[in-house]
Amino acid sequence: MPRVYMDANATTPLLPEVFEAMRPYWMEQFGNASSIHLDGQKAHKAMNEARETLARFFNCRAAEVVFNSGGTEGDNTAIFGLLRPGDHFVTTQIEHSAVLQAAQRVAERGVEVTFVAPRRSGLIDAEEIRRALRPETRLISVMLANNETGVIQPVEEMGRIAAEAGVFFHIDAVQGAGKMELDVQRFGCHLLSISAHKIYGPKGVGALYVRRGTPVKPLMVGGSHERRRRAGTENVPGIVGLGKAAEMAMQGLQDETLHRVARLRDRLEAGITELSGTEVNGGGERDVRVPRTANTTNIWFDQVEGEALVIALDLKGVAVSGGSACHSGSTEPSHVLMAMGLSKSRARASLRFSLLKTATEADVDHALRVLPEAVTHLRALSPVAAGTAG
Repeated sequence: MPRVYMDANATTPLLPEVFEAMRPYWMEQFGNASSIHLDGQKAHKAMNEARETLARFFNCRAAEVVFNSGGTEGDNTAIFGLLRPGDHFVTTQIEHSAVLQAAQRVAERGVEVTFVAPRRSGLIDAEEIRRALRPETRLISVMLANNETGVIQPVEEMGRIAAEAGVFFHIDAVQGAGKMELDVQRFGCHLLSISAHKIYGPKGVGALYVRRGTPVKPLMVGGSHERRRRAGTENVPGIVGLGKAAEMAMQGLQDETLHRVARLRDRLEAGITELSGTEVNGGGERDVRVPRTANTTNIWFDQVEGEALVIALDLKGVAVSGGSACHSGSTEPSHVLMAMGLSKSRARASLRFSLLKTATEADVDHALRVLPEAVTHLRALSPVAAGTAG
């Protein structure tokens, strides 16, 4: 039985080119990048080359790139590193838990937090961000692309609002990286987080753009690494892998890869929604489409428990998700879909399909072949009457 992986928003495989770039730094060139001898200099050189690549990826100075352990650390650094008791923080109800739980933590420490609600489409209205601002607002944090719906947020407009108000602006770009051009100058942000394993790089490494002059206090202390912005011996193989993955992601933005993936996603989405009692969550409102990442669709299945359908599809060789991988196994419905106004039952009956950039027509064919049978079987077992899950 073929295996088809449609959970790219949870993680992506390491590309062979990335693995080959990393290989020497585990064994032959294993030096500590902070050592001044030749072995250390080789490691330091490789790390600096990766930093230059990330600077091109972000459109920033190399000195503004800070390597870390991934998106969660980047998001936490932006929030804990800038906010103090008495400050006001503006974020949204559909952020990743790395932002939402950090927001809850700073709220316990005396920071006022405003969570802006999305529209039914999953889009955050930039004017709602403006209306949430106060004289004591210090930071705005908004994700570039939602991990569950793929909806792309109007960060450029938000960046202009932040600049007018003199407020720091952080973007969680973990799901946007590799799926659209990142340009911190155009976005107008002070900080931006990415994670390597979402762009076909290794797990456990990421990068944070920090605009020069942004007074972020480090989470990690204990050394002068990363210009004293993130202590700890650098993960040279991981950093090299991130650099190679970013290089390949930039190449992918210039060719037809994303257009091809979008066509596959649209074909998958159209095929699934031919089934009765299905509907796309996010991306549209009153016949107006909002932009989404090319690989992502989130679909509701009436009279079906989402977790049961994930298992049924897995048994048929298709890997999908009920939402964020960080909440896998949770009995709670998706906070993103709930914030968009969906009922608990509909949120629990929704699945995310996120395609790899290596996805094929055969992958889509297989998914569309096995899905109707799985849905029909689960509906036959369901006591829920038709139409009550919306």
